[in-house]
Formats: sequence, structure tokens, C-alpha cells
Amino acid sequence: MVIKGEKYHLVEVESYLPKSTSGQAGFDTSLHVACPEELKKEYPVGTRFLIKGKLNDLKGGGKFIYSSYQWTYEVIFLGNGPVIED
Repeated sequence: MVIKGEKYHLVEVESYLPKSTSGQAGFDTSLHVACPEELKKEYPVGTRFLIKGKLNDLKGGGKFIYSSYQWTYEVIFLGNGPVIED
């Protein structure tokens, strides 16, 4: 569900294992990110990306940062953790 009035921003995000999180000023570090699957399946944990995203809210599911799978992103730091496999 879209949060009325929320605008898109360039956001630096980092892939992580579920036991730890990281974030940046302006967004709660506990927020998850909905973004292209390739960010977690093709890059190691700890990789940082610059994405276009905005705060969103699932009905009863809590807030998260949303970025379309169709949008480009930039890898700004390549992590050294494992690649996440589903």
C-alpha cells in the first residue's frame, strides 16, 4: 500500500543475513527492502547498492522500502559474505 505523500529518494542499502541489519540516516535500520531479486542472488552479503526507493506499508505487515525490479541500481561496494540462495 502506498503511503500518501511519500516521495522516491536515492537510498543506499546493504544486503544482510537476517540476524543483522544496516541502514542510513533518514530510514529505520530495521526496515526491509523490496527490490530486484538479483541484488541478493547475484551479489554477496554485505554488498551496498544505490537504489531509487520510497517508504511503503503493507496492509498490517509493516513499513518497508520499495524499489521496482525494473529500475536500475548501482553497486557501490561489493561485500565479502555468501551469496544468498533460496
